[in-house]
Amino acid sequence: MGGKRKKGESEGMEGDNDSKNNNKKMKQKSEILPSSVKNKEKRSAVHAKLKHQKKVEKRKKLKARDAAEKRALELGEEPAPKQIPRTIENAREADETVCMPDDEELFAGNDADEFSSILKRDRTPKILITTCRFNSTIVEYANNKEFTSIIVVHTNRREPDALLIIGLPDGPTAHFKLSSLVLRKDIKNHGNPTSHMPELVLNNFTTRLGHRIGRLIQSLFPQDPNFRGRRVVTFHNQRDFIFFRHHRYVFETKESKQSDSKGKKAKDAKGESIAKEKVVARLQECGPRFTLKLVSLQHGTFDTKGGEYEWVHKPEMDTSRRRFFL
Repeated sequence: MGGKRKKGESEGMEGDNDSKNNNKKMKQKSEILPSSVKNKEKRSAVHAKLKHQKKVEKRKKLKARDAAEKRALELGEEPAPKQIPRTIENAREADETVCMPDDEELFAGNDADEFSSILKRDRTPKILITTCRFNSTIVEYANNKEFTSIIVVHTNRREPDALLIIGLPDGPTAHFKLSSLVLRKDIKNHGNPTSHMPELVLNNFTTRLGHRIGRLIQSLFPQDPNFRGRRVVTFHNQRDFIFFRHHRYVFETKESKQSDSKGKKAKDAKGESIAKEKVVARLQECGPRFTLKLVSLQHGTFDTKGGEYEWVHKPEMDTSRRRFFL
């Protein structure tokens, strides 16, 4: 039944098989992982080659996407929606405690919480900052002197490692782990703040717990910032780490060369280039800078024995990298 294959046909099939085998071998060579190469020089060469291949592929994809967008615009069509990179933040686990803009119960409670008198400007913040170990007499003393909050900085081997923020007269008390402290003197080209009241910026305090911590932080600052001082204090929450930064706006006048419609430098009657002044704004860090991590939030003033806790961080709560509490 089966006839003999012709010589040209068999040679053609063998050629196809050879090309397939060559492509397979080349693909296997390109997929060699650097970790499987023992020689250091060869390993670095393989790594550089893989990195270059990824860069070329990325460039091709970008060019193809730009060409597709341009073609769509020329045809009067809508371009394909831009892809949003997947991050831990936008892949966050669903949380029923996230505050919604129409949460009437939450905003109604703001008028009756411990911070309302300060945030309504009925009281002016007056903060007692100490490095002494906490004891109950501090609260009594601070209440008698009409302080609104106590900040206790805990130190370990003369290095700050924790922060207690106690609202007065009735709490609450927030306990934070403190890390990555950089003092003003150690910040390169740091600015020197003035005595003007700063503007406060709070970012990403999205849950009910975050909302409460945000109001606690807000109660530490006057509610009438003096914008002429150009001071900005920022508490930025990212993955339950609260980053503190202190900046001031700096406005600088710079000269830029004017150009005509053809892109050539504009010149006056004497043939000199005409310079145009423009104002450039930038931020200058004043410091200090540090990072906070909430450990617990307690009702009332600090009490390690009989205190009732609103929230306590426990190791078993860290079941997922995509789960956040603030």
